[in-house]
Amino acid sequence: MTHATHPEGSRSIAMIGGGQMALALAEGFCRANLVTPSDITVHDPVPVARERLAMRLPGIRFADSGAEAAAAARLVFLAVKPQQAAVACREFAAALAPDAVVVSIVAGLTLHTLAELTGRRSVVRVMPNTPCLVGRGVSVVCRTPEVPAADLTRVLELLTAVGRVHEADESLMDAVTGLSGSGPGFVALLVEALADGGVKAGLPRSLSLALATETLSGTAALLDQTGEHPAQIKDRVSSPGGTTIAGLAVLEQRGVRGALIDAVVTAAARARELGG
Repeated sequence: MTHATHPEGSRSIAMIGGGQMALALAEGFCRANLVTPSDITVHDPVPVARERLAMRLPGIRFADSGAEAAAAARLVFLAVKPQQAAVACREFAAALAPDAVVVSIVAGLTLHTLAELTGRRSVVRVMPNTPCLVGRGVSVVCRTPEVPAADLTRVLELLTAVGRVHEADESLMDAVTGLSGSGPGFVALLVEALADGGVKAGLPRSLSLALATETLSGTAALLDQTGEHPAQIKDRVSSPGGTTIAGLAVLEQRGVRGALIDAVVTAAARARELGG
């Protein structure tokens, strides 16, 4: 098989897997005008996933196999479930162009394992999270030393289109998965619980959910924009003998702080298991 190389700065992208995260990434890339839908080739055997992509991104291309998709791309995004990753990598590995870079968003799959599965030394590992769907995600990136600087810059540029991006050592990636990767699930549970509390206190369900969601979003923005420690904001709204400190005392008594810490640590441990 003859492998074509791509010109420097090539816009060609393959997506191996076309689920919600692949859709979020592709939409973000196109929304930022970093690529057009026709620059993206997707392989996903699930018709519903292909139909959703075609509807949201008219002009996006589809391939009948991972090998076909990868052969046309400078950047190959691996966006499958951890249990499917080994088979998917082996399917497209032989088709990779000499200058192709593999970008994996698979939880727990290490750079070493990705390099073994794909036969490729230029590998980037990314842990994004679901707020990427609305352009408010956070992604953490690590890479092998062989990734060319221009390709790393391109990957970071693309990921910035769906939120904020941080670089970290790979040794931290399981902890990243436990916090920002799994965190949206924990936060959604908190919002649901706050809304239930509002209903119990007498609020209509729709108003209660809106207040819970907007309070969380606003508090996050306050922390982000002021750079203050969460304890400062907590103390500022906790008047002596007031409502907030009364509620905080209940949260401490029920061990909410410890439960959240344990949730992150347990999710990180599970990420390590998936990578094993």
